[in-house]
Amino acid sequence: MTQPSTPPTSPAGRGHEVAPAGRVHEVDAVRGFALAGILVANIGFLAYPGDATTGAMPIPDGPVASVIVALVLTKFYVIFSFLFGYSFTLQMRAAERSGASVRARTLRRCLGLFVIGVAHGFLLWFGDILTLYAVLGVVLLALRGLRPRTAVITGAAIIGTLTLAMLALAVLSAIDPPGVPAEASDPAEAARVLALATGGPLDFLRMQAALYPPLALMIWAFQGPTALAMFLFGLAAGKTRLLEGLGSRTRLLRRVQWAGFGAGLPGGVVYAWSTSRGGVAEVAGLAVNTLTSLLLAAAYVATLVRVIGRFPAVGRALAPAGRTAASNYLGQSLLVALVFTGYGLALGGRLAPIAVMGVAVAIYAVLLALSAWWLRSHRYGPVEYGLRRLTHWSAHSLTERSVGRYIRS
Repeated sequence: MTQPSTPPTSPAGRGHEVAPAGRVHEVDAVRGFALAGILVANIGFLAYPGDATTGAMPIPDGPVASVIVALVLTKFYVIFSFLFGYSFTLQMRAAERSGASVRARTLRRCLGLFVIGVAHGFLLWFGDILTLYAVLGVVLLALRGLRPRTAVITGAAIIGTLTLAMLALAVLSAIDPPGVPAEASDPAEAARVLALATGGPLDFLRMQAALYPPLALMIWAFQGPTALAMFLFGLAAGKTRLLEGLGSRTRLLRRVQWAGFGAGLPGGVVYAWSTSRGGVAEVAGLAVNTLTSLLLAAAYVATLVRVIGRFPAVGRALAPAGRTAASNYLGQSLLVALVFTGYGLALGGRLAPIAVMGVAVAIYAVLLALSAWWLRSHRYGPVEYGLRRLTHWSAHSLTERSVGRYIRS
């Protein structure tokens, strides 16, 4: 845990949150908003672990599931990935200002993320994304010299290739359908997984140990290319400082909203419809969603930026969670596990989908309040503090600390 620091002062007095120098308020607010979508998309996997690990939907079929698939699923992790790329440019500038090595700092940070991700995946949430981000962070380090235009073109090529590949797969499947129908979910396996998830801490850990490695590989394979494309878009946006002062660019934001909602909402509806049908329709829906989910995510961000411009209190409420995003991401998993697994109340499989969404709202509200409270006396979140110590560590700084302790003694 980090040591409390002296509360920063402001014209209004002590006790007010002040972001560390170099942070961009809009980035923190958008990241805090994205955490809500990440929570809604993920909570069903532990609320209904048997169904989610043997079927296609994180929430059982029904109106709630359709809304989540259409409006949330895959939309918010692309925002998170974009912001990772954007924040990478901020960290590069910070390293250059201090005369530190961008390469060394990034590699240490990615190592820390990877270790945290592995622990997260085995102990709390088998759908962990941090290990993927750590590996792609090293790739982004190698590509950091790309010009913004080149980064955008490369990212667009990745998205275009994925879309065309899935469309081609859908066409081939329609022309020559498989002779053996796809296997339906196994009720016995679903019951076994649910029993492990809710049976007790050791049972839950056994489930995690069995599910996490294959699911991690699946996440790397299926989400990795899109995440890399979003990293590149974020890199380009960060180099051009796109999000700094974005609230004043009303015309651009309106265009993004019109294009994003105009194409993204129908695309989300198609995705939800196709997911429930399976087969060729599902593959075609995935192809459509690969492109339209990015447009809908952009529309969400543009809308949020405009809302913050009119109601600054919204940005102030979201920014603390964005500043402590890693702590919140792990905190979400911990609280969800305490509610739905054998770590705590073991309510997995016992709540209606709408009640699960109520739990998600409550968890998000609790973490927003905790983030604001924590930052009144700390500059960084608990996880961020550890990552920062590792990122900024060097043999030189270690020697300086040792000499300082020797002199004081």
